Amino acid sequence: MDRPHLLFVTGKLAEPALRRTLAELGAACGFEYSIAVLPITVAALATTPWIARHLQVPAATKRVILPGLCDGDLGLVEQVAGVAVERGPKDLRELPAFFGGETGRPPDYGAYDIAILAEINHAPRQALPEILQQARSYHDAGADVIDLGCDPDSTWSRARETVRALRDQGLRVSIDSFNPAEVEEAVRAGAELVLSVNSSNLPAARSWGCEVVALPDDPATLAGLDRTVETLTAWAVPFRIDPIIEPIGLGFARSLGRFFEVRRRYPQAEMMMGVGNVTELTDVDSAGINVLLLAICQELGIRSVLTTEVINWCRSAVRELDLARRLVHYACRQRVLPKHLEPDLVMLRDPKLHEHGAETLRDLAARITDRNFRLFAERGLVHVLNKQMHLTGDDPFQLFAEMARREAIEPAHAFYLGYEMAKAITALTLGKNYVQDQALRWGFLTVPEQSHRDKMQVDE
Repeated sequence: MDRPHLLFVTGKLAEPALRRTLAELGAACGFEYSIAVLPITVAALATTPWIARHLQVPAATKRVILPGLCDGDLGLVEQVAGVAVERGPKDLRELPAFFGGETGRPPDYGAYDIAILAEINHAPRQALPEILQQARSYHDAGADVIDLGCDPDSTWSRARETVRALRDQGLRVSIDSFNPAEVEEAVRAGAELVLSVNSSNLPAARSWGCEVVALPDDPATLAGLDRTVETLTAWAVPFRIDPIIEPIGLGFARSLGRFFEVRRRYPQAEMMMGVGNVTELTDVDSAGINVLLLAICQELGIRSVLTTEVINWCRSAVRELDLARRLVHYACRQRVLPKHLEPDLVMLRDPKLHEHGAETLRDLAARITDRNFRLFAERGLVHVLNKQMHLTGDDPFQLFAEMARREAIEPAHAFYLGYEMAKAITALTLGKNYVQDQALRWGFLTVPEQSHRDKMQVDE
């Protein structure tokens, strides 16, 4: 089989590192290659109109790969090249992943069968515009149903109005209340699910005409659950069972056992888990806990979860659950490890560290011919390079003092360097990749960063 010939476009400084990377990658991924070194130091500063004017494409080329940071219309380069042109990764160290050398999301990844109920706590205490805003935020993050959490020992006079307003926005709604009068108003306005029913309000459930969540009267023993389930079944009232998960230290492990027991008793019943009882009440970032709890749900056939975003470390719980349900669904259906599939859930640290290495940095330092500072961070050290210096250290204050001693630095540039050094130290501290002028990666929480410098229009 013929190996396709690819043309990689780069600048003068990145050429040696690109050649080293492609020497292994071409053989491993089955392509021939050539490298077009443009008459510019850093190819990322070149725009596609400029590249189109300077690029020469070998006759055998099947595809052109531009640096990921090149700005502009790819069609301009395609007109000159006569073949397909695409942007590669922003960092050449990510080329192995770009060409499939590392696993990523498969084409059929993304299906799920667990619904997310996102609770608006103490809804009666909030104004309608606030409820609508929070509901829309939950929906946009992946929630399937907006749950209105009511206050005990009172009757919410605006339940019908609020449910109707949410339904008018195209949102699905559940009502979280044991108060029959409150629930009656909500279901008349379009609430499709009632949280929750046990012996205390069971008689009222017969007339609501919607699905309910069945709870045991005593969660520790599941007492009363069988009678509630039998009664709802006899009345043809649809239901899902929530055995109630307990917080860590207050019966967490035993409560997990109850979910297994209920599944044993009712192998075909719909079930729900209130994951917020653990994430909201544990001093730890919620994403990992959400993945683990959804893995239990997926394997037990629990098809709905209830969460909220009250405490700060749970402020993105809905989005975490949306990503987690896709991850555990694929892992369980395909019987594969949930690894290298969902990088957006790896937030504190990066999935993999990419390093230039000491040799590459020394070579780069020797090739730089301008005063612009290049910053790198790897193996516990920050590296500062320009034509006059190659400094290394783990204290940005000492590094900056030495930089300022060797050459004058304007205040605006000093501010920029301080900002970049703070990012570099953060990356070293947490085990993240640092790339100058790019945002640190925080999984799905990453906010793209605009470089302090405008893209330069490069002329001949």
